[in-house]
Amino acid sequence: MKNKFFILVILFQTVGLALSTPQKYESIFNFGDSLSDTGNLLLSGALVFPVIGQLPYGETFFQHATGRCSDGRLIIDFIAEAFSLPYLQPYLAIKQGQSSQHGVNFAFSGATALDADFFFQRNMGSILWTNNSLNVQLGWFRKLKSDLCSDNESCDDFFKKSLFLVGEIGGNDYNYAFFLGGSIKQLQSMVPSVVGAIANATSALIEEGAVELMVPGNFPIGCSAVYLTLFESPKKEDYDRHGCLKAFNGFAKYHNNQLKQALDTLRQKYPHARIFYADYYGAAMRYVHAPLHHGFYGGTLKACCGGGGPYNFNISARCGHPGSEACKDPSVYSNWDGIHLTEAAYRHIALALTNGSSSHPPLISSPLSD
Repeated sequence: MKNKFFILVILFQTVGLALSTPQKYESIFNFGDSLSDTGNLLLSGALVFPVIGQLPYGETFFQHATGRCSDGRLIIDFIAEAFSLPYLQPYLAIKQGQSSQHGVNFAFSGATALDADFFFQRNMGSILWTNNSLNVQLGWFRKLKSDLCSDNESCDDFFKKSLFLVGEIGGNDYNYAFFLGGSIKQLQSMVPSVVGAIANATSALIEEGAVELMVPGNFPIGCSAVYLTLFESPKKEDYDRHGCLKAFNGFAKYHNNQLKQALDTLRQKYPHARIFYADYYGAAMRYVHAPLHHGFYGGTLKACCGGGGPYNFNISARCGHPGSEACKDPSVYSNWDGIHLTEAAYRHIALALTNGSSSHPPLISSPLSD
């Protein structure tokens, strides 16, 4: 009996070790928008006066602007750190001769899950920042694939050690429509198309050889300074106890639930692939619910960098433009410029992903320091 007990202990320890051993990725491929763009928009030259190409953007970690829409590192940067990988080169830098063996970032600020035609057909094309949608980014990956591996066997071997992040994407599809006056009820009809585009891209990547994929949901947009400013309501009942707009957070949850259902379908279709759902909403709401516990003494609703107003977001004096000013310590704010988050907030979210508390199934890595 005693021997059986020791055998059970040894088996338990062995299984526990196997379950807790981190997956060692050798490369990361990222698709998305400004929440994870590490320089593609800036390198494209699409903006005549790119404020993201100058301080205060980039001031916290890099001490210079990199094209990231934050004061410092993004979630994708922290994920790369967690797996001891270099920061991802933007695709447009790869085209200029940078190495792609540790992965590539295809994300482009302003990008949508749906193709640009969708918006032009609905008279919304004029507001688009870019035509480099998720499909376009997928095309870039396909062009680059032959530089990464030469045949099916070498590609399978390369990609089984790679992590693919499909998003966050889709937020801009809704932003553009909301900012042009679309109602929540109207936008709910867009959700199946947006989710379908994300699911189709995920499926296409699996067909190309991806087996480890993380697909993030949408953030709680009702807690974002831009939404709180543009859709301010005189009715107290429109806000939750943390000051967020309930209806817009409800919309984000609606999108996320649809996305989770789509990912469940993909898991059944591709049982050999590991498809993670990244709960950005839940990870962000943790610090919204307990800002002081997470070190956000400046609050979670007010932007660090902006041009005044209740939430320090002013459409005519956005961060980096004349009339705006950055706070002295971005680390005590979660919101950077009214739309994007600070490095401090992104660190908390990345930690929740890499320790498994906000990724389903858990994405376990070497620990990030909190």
